[in-house]
Amino acid sequence: MKFVEISEEEYEKFWENHPLKTFLSAKEISIQRKKNNWQTYYVGVKKNKKLIAATMLLKRKNHFNCYEFYSPRGYLLDFNDYELVDFFTQELKKYLKSKKAYIFRVDPYLIYKERDIDGNIVEGGKDNSMIVDHLLKLGFKKIPTKDIEQVSWMFSLDLDGKTEEDILKEMSPSTRNTIRKAEKFGITLKELSYEELPKFQSILEETGKRKDFSVRKLDYFQTMYKLFSDKKEVKFLIAELNLKDYIEKLTNDLKKKKEKLDNSTKISQGEKENIEREITSLEKRIEEAKEIKDNVNKDVINLSASMFILIKPEVIYLAGGNYEEYMRYNAQYLLQWELIKYGLNNGFKKYNFYGIPANINEHPKDYGVYEFKRRFGGYVEELIGEFALPISWQYYLFKLIKKIKR
Repeated sequence: MKFVEISEEEYEKFWENHPLKTFLSAKEISIQRKKNNWQTYYVGVKKNKKLIAATMLLKRKNHFNCYEFYSPRGYLLDFNDYELVDFFTQELKKYLKSKKAYIFRVDPYLIYKERDIDGNIVEGGKDNSMIVDHLLKLGFKKIPTKDIEQVSWMFSLDLDGKTEEDILKEMSPSTRNTIRKAEKFGITLKELSYEELPKFQSILEETGKRKDFSVRKLDYFQTMYKLFSDKKEVKFLIAELNLKDYIEKLTNDLKKKKEKLDNSTKISQGEKENIEREITSLEKRIEEAKEIKDNVNKDVINLSASMFILIKPEVIYLAGGNYEEYMRYNAQYLLQWELIKYGLNNGFKKYNFYGIPANINEHPKDYGVYEFKRRFGGYVEELIGEFALPISWQYYLFKLIKKIKR
């Protein structure tokens, strides 16, 4: 085996066919990181001139002229091949010393222990705890979940070999009903252009203020659009409602209900009461829609928006939000369902709702994020986490300084 620097083209070809690939380890992310002064290197291991392992390295200087190196979702190799992992790590450490590194961080895209929809460990399921133990023996330090950079707990849905009917059956009954009701509202889903991304940002910022979480700046989403849109690997969707058409539809429905009530002499008392409730509901919805139309003084309103990454084998729901005053229309359910169908119809094997709070079976803060996602069916995924490999004595010095500051 031979440790080598490789070209971006070599890395991309290897990444494209590797089972552990994800958008964070794509070469495009290195371009996005350049805005924050990260430099990029590509290294790997060759055996008989064939590349058998690779990783993308991002490098950034700290205040003391020492360098931090980070491999987002690296390494790309067989983690069960301990000989390869050992060789790659040992040679990488030498390489990083030559680059004046003090720390190397890595967060493999690898499941820790298989879990069910409730976050409970599946007996006899996938278990990569031995890989974690091996990394620790090599000198890696496990970084606490609260300090890691990327998502380590996710919620996913299998699409492989399934139909739309299969997915609908696995959803909670209330979610199926919510999707059907939202479809009847006449909501339209539109893919945003680059120039329209401020609409997405506005919805995200409103959601962030309401739920008290930080939101990336518009520049980040614009960069991601530029990097991934040419290959159709990113979608920004917005849910819109034409109030004029919606009011017209409700008015026609109301007219039909009233005619049915007035012209029928053979309906039961129970059916009559049911129609009267429907009439009351329609009248209320018409009044609400007219009030919104008068307030915004326009026909079309934006309800909800989401960002999706589409790199096979998975669709990733990366970010999204809703305007609080329009949440009654449940547009976010339609957005999710639209992309689930897209994944089914375009050969994707997995729909990844992405981040949820850690240790979900302990009901942590923001449990509602998980509750929304689990309604679609699926399972919790816990990744093995983020690890730091000390490269020089400065690692321990900076750790001490950080501890003192805290």
